[in-house]
Amino acid sequence: MTEPEKTERTMKIDETNLAIIQHLRDGRKSYKQIADDLGLTENTVRSRVKKLLESDVLDITGRVDPEAISRHQLVIIGVKLGTENMFEKADAFSRLKGVVSVAIVTGRYDLLATVLFREGFDLQDFYTDEVVKVDGVQSMETFVVYKGFNVKVPYVL
Repeated sequence: MTEPEKTERTMKIDETNLAIIQHLRDGRKSYKQIADDLGLTENTVRSRVKKLLESDVLDITGRVDPEAISRHQLVIIGVKLGTENMFEKADAFSRLKGVVSVAIVTGRYDLLATVLFREGFDLQDFYTDEVVKVDGVQSMETFVVYKGFNVKVPYVL
């Protein structure tokens, strides 16, 4: 298994960048407030955030609690592949409808996919209409999230 070539997104993450990222957890906090809290200028914060966004280190997005939205369900799916090219397959899974995230992992599965379902697009639809698009899947095991704690995901449906 070889990792695909890294793009130009590699960026040095120093303590200031980490502090800015921590402040951005409150998505409504202004650059001015962050600058004041950290003893920086607003332009410095704006410039650093822009660089973090451009390098794909940071993504500013709205996230939802799936349990707070009626008729939605979050599921984690363990995927066992019959192929060596896990990076290609992980990328393919990440593009399927409903997929929030995919990770290549160690252990009994090759991939762990987090998937969001709603009324009209459920587990059966995902398996029969989406997963069939990815070759080399040996088996899958589904873990329905019964109760999540501190779980917020981008709304991908």
